[in-house]
Amino acid sequence: MAAKKAKGKVVGKNPANPWEDHYTRLARKEAYAARSVYKLKEIHTKYDILKEGARILDLGCAPGSWLQYAAEMAGSSGDVLGVDLKPVLLALPPQARAVVGDIYDLSPEIRTWIGSGLDVVLSDMAPATTGMGDVDALRSAALSEAALFLASEVLLQGGHFVCKIFQGRGFDPFVAEVRRLFEKERIFKPQSCRKQSREIYVIGLGFQGRI
Repeated sequence: MAAKKAKGKVVGKNPANPWEDHYTRLARKEAYAARSVYKLKEIHTKYDILKEGARILDLGCAPGSWLQYAAEMAGSSGDVLGVDLKPVLLALPPQARAVVGDIYDLSPEIRTWIGSGLDVVLSDMAPATTGMGDVDALRSAALSEAALFLASEVLLQGGHFVCKIFQGRGFDPFVAEVRRLFEKERIFKPQSCRKQSREIYVIGLGFQGRI
């Protein structure tokens, strides 16, 4: 249904947030920190990656919507840790917490939590963009490679990996490495991604160990 106009203004839009859409409003209604939660929901619905009782690491977790959803799926017997350069300012359930940290230099606290291994590593990390497609794609690929390297160190056999990456330079080699390390590799763009976005998700199912 087309938006109604009144006195030259579009009714139903939030002038303070020109990017607001159905998913933004739904996230607010369902008390999620951001619309990005629906990307993870779509991924989980299609690939069933978040099990009850799972230990899950969420990289680039701020503002916290993936952390919220992962904690819901893992349940009270799960254990979910979010890591981001920015703090997460949310009240989280007992099975989830967030810490400020850098993927390139994980603190002893995070390493201790990882312990003997994890069931799932999620990465929704994105670089500071420049507007130059090749530069942004290479920066995204570098973050994705760092997330994959960490996942290959900490995942238990059979574990799963979900990673956002920008399409462009560095994408194909990254997908090839995911294919090498996991039983199955999938490329998926959720419907909740903005149409103009170059982001896409690479999913590794069934970690085989470093081979």
